[in-house]
Amino acid sequence: MLVMTWLAQTKTLWITFCLTVALTAAFGLVMYFGQFGIIDEMYIAEDIRAHIDAMTPRQRMMHAWMTGTLDIAYPLAYGAFFMGMAMKYFERFGRWLALPSFLVIPADLIEGFAQIMLLTGHESFMGLKLIATPAKLTLFLLGLCITIFALFLAGRRFYRERSQ
Repeated sequence: MLVMTWLAQTKTLWITFCLTVALTAAFGLVMYFGQFGIIDEMYIAEDIRAHIDAMTPRQRMMHAWMTGTLDIAYPLAYGAFFMGMAMKYFERFGRWLALPSFLVIPADLIEGFAQIMLLTGHESFMGLKLIATPAKLTLFLLGLCITIFALFLAGRRFYRERSQ
């Protein structure tokens, strides 16, 4: 309960939002300079295999390192932001609406583990990736939609306070 209260504080929301933006930019920079696309949103085995096969050994290693560093911090940052927004702006149902964003963290971390294994030549982890990625994407999109609606409520609240 204390963690949920802390996540809903305005200062914490700003910190987790800024971390999410910074990590998103870091992903883009690594992909740009490494000249590769990520497999994070891919969930069809043939597409994943073809994408990995088309990468150079250097690109695969960069992707694996990026997944093992940035992509560990990323779900913690966006998950905390999404949970905090749900808790702050949906007081009565905040805990329930924060649940998808809580569950996306382990789903994203499991997906990252499977990706690292695939990128380093361990094909037997494909099944795990094919389960974890759709679960992560579904939970992420639910959390994002809840957060967008929370931002709408925040804007409405801000406008009402300013107009009084």
